[in-house]
Amino acid sequence: MTDKAKKSTEKTGRIIGIDLGTTNSAVAVMEGGAAKIIPTAEGRNTYPSIVAYKKGDASVGDIAKRQMVMNPTTTVNSVKRFMGRKLSNKAVKEAIKHVSYEVVEGKDGMAVVNIDGKKYSPQEVSAKILAKA
Repeated sequence: MTDKAKKSTEKTGRIIGIDLGTTNSAVAVMEGGAAKIIPTAEGRNTYPSIVAYKKGDASVGDIAKRQMVMNPTTTVNSVKRFMGRKLSNKAVKEAIKHVSYEVVEGKDGMAVVNIDGKKYSPQEVSAKILAKA
């Protein structure tokens, strides 16, 4: 850790790092000059970057992953592939082939997820994942 980072840590307390991954996410904290992964409630180092929606409620991580088989059209995975991209983007069109939920055009042509008639931006879905952290 640099001297500047050490001084910053002394002033603010802790340094936390979050890896918002396409497939899995993780959270770490600096302890004794080294990053330490914070395990999930299930005891794993990562949790699935998946959000399952049901009647307006959202579950995240392992609980959501279990919903993928029973509720594939309302369970969102790999949403980072759509973040900041228009629906017309070639990579978006290819990624849509690999998901079971609906991806539609939102404001300014951006790709958004449609769950039971409600549109969620990839950023909104990702915020649910980050909130679990």
